[in-house]
Amino acid sequence: MSERARDDRRAWSPLLAVIRAPVSNRTWREVLYCLAGLPAGLAGFLAVLVPLAAGAALSASVVGAFLGVLLLVAALNIAIGAGSLFRGLASGLIAVTLPEAPKPARGSGVLGRLEARLRDGRGWRSVAYLAARLPVGSLGSGLILAVWTYALFFLTYPLWWNAATRQALEPHRRHGLSSVLTPFPAGGARITTAGGAFEVMLLALPLLLLAPWVGRGVVALDTWLLRHVLTSASLASRVRELEESRALAVDDAAARLRRVERDLHDGAQARLVAIAMTLGMAREKLGADDAGVDPARARELVDSAHAGLKEAVSELRDLARGIHPPVLDNGLPDALTTLAAQSAVPVGHFVDVPRRPTASIEAIAYFCAAELIANVGKHSGASAAALEAHLVDDDLRLRVWDNGCGGAAALPGGGLAGLGERIRTVDGALEISSPRGGPTTIVVRLPMHA
Repeated sequence: MSERARDDRRAWSPLLAVIRAPVSNRTWREVLYCLAGLPAGLAGFLAVLVPLAAGAALSASVVGAFLGVLLLVAALNIAIGAGSLFRGLASGLIAVTLPEAPKPARGSGVLGRLEARLRDGRGWRSVAYLAARLPVGSLGSGLILAVWTYALFFLTYPLWWNAATRQALEPHRRHGLSSVLTPFPAGGARITTAGGAFEVMLLALPLLLLAPWVGRGVVALDTWLLRHVLTSASLASRVRELEESRALAVDDAAARLRRVERDLHDGAQARLVAIAMTLGMAREKLGADDAGVDPARARELVDSAHAGLKEAVSELRDLARGIHPPVLDNGLPDALTTLAAQSAVPVGHFVDVPRRPTASIEAIAYFCAAELIANVGKHSGASAAALEAHLVDDDLRLRVWDNGCGGAAALPGGGLAGLGERIRTVDGALEISSPRGGPTTIVVRLPMHA
């Protein structure tokens, strides 16, 4: 595909996204998430509110203090269960993966366990999330239902108008009248002709184009609550994450050293030993003097050694490229541009990184982009993709998008899980949005300095 065709596709892609949105798989998953979350949020809030209020009231009295504490703990357990339910809905329907909050240390004895439960931040964050989500979910779901209902009503309005008109005309036909039309309302207007009914149908178009974005706005707000209220990271969990990332960095470095040692031992080293043996055999063929020289056999041995030496040099070059790609010598923008140009799937690219990150961050960003672009060609079935890199505050954001079949996930032992572990070693983050049916968007957030 020519560069001009790619530019034209990028120019039209926002308009195509708006047109396709009403029938996209993502839109209906978001609608289902909002509608399923409304009764779940209401039931969860009421199930938490009753024991929470009763427990708070009883805890204020000396006689009912113990029972009040039990009710408070029960309310927190219900809230944690409701929070887990919404995590599952978000993961299954809108492809938002949230980390599980760390469990608190268990206290000793009955009173110690009750105290540990009361101090558990997961429960109180879950209560706050349910309280905040109730108005957001109610208003958002009501708005989504209203927009979609009016859009579908206007889209099928001629059918409703025709059915109502026929029913109204039936008594008049019995008396031989066929020209009496009973108006059928559409909002505040009264439509009396078939042409007017089809004009009303045109009102469905802007509503159909608007409806998906209303749902995405509601989902975006709920996702913000999920990330910043339900899964707000505490200092202890942050320390635990840093300890895990440090362990991953140590394990990754050890694994890389073992792989380099294995590649050198099994590849280049073995070839160099074979070359030395071949040259020794050639020297024996030449002999100490010219007597008994076999020039053809000696030339064959030398050619074999020469070919083996070239292969060994090539393997050493590939090994060095795996440690630090030479294309990064000119900076990340040129390296990412080269990746996009070499992809089997057409990849539009936009790179705006005016400041160079440290060498380790550049290498991680390059390998992440290479892995993600390779995944697009291998697994997605996409016909187009995009690669973007830019600075946001003091973070490097790498974004890879494709219009393939979706379903990408960071499964244990998989490539995306490995990328996530590598990114975490430098305190970065991997965000995956890949509903079934696509599209897939993967964002890599990296600091500028390791």
